[in-house]
Amino acid sequence: MTNARIVFTTVGLAEAAKKLAGKLVERRLAACVNIIGPIRSVYRWQGSIHNEQEYLLMIKTTAEHAPHLEAAFKELHPYELPERVEISPGGGSQRYFDWLGSEVEEQ
Repeated sequence: MTNARIVFTTVGLAEAAKKLAGKLVERRLAACVNIIGPIRSVYRWQGSIHNEQEYLLMIKTTAEHAPHLEAAFKELHPYELPERVEISPGGGSQRYFDWLGSEVEEQ
């Protein structure tokens, strides 16, 4: 069992994705953020169906730090209702998970 968490969110612009990723790593809320995209998202929002280009962020963090992303998103995320979906890896490299944990710890 690992303490690692992967949190997903999306943003509409590449610059916003880079800015959010940088701030999360800088604040040690994430050890690493992968920016994937552009991707295509089709969703219903406020009664309308939208078909938009977005960027997916895969935020690597720990169980202790994942809840703090909600507060950071309120401050930094450009969306009114940002996606924040958290998953726990079922397995993986222990050396990687050790590195991940060390990068979000206070130095």
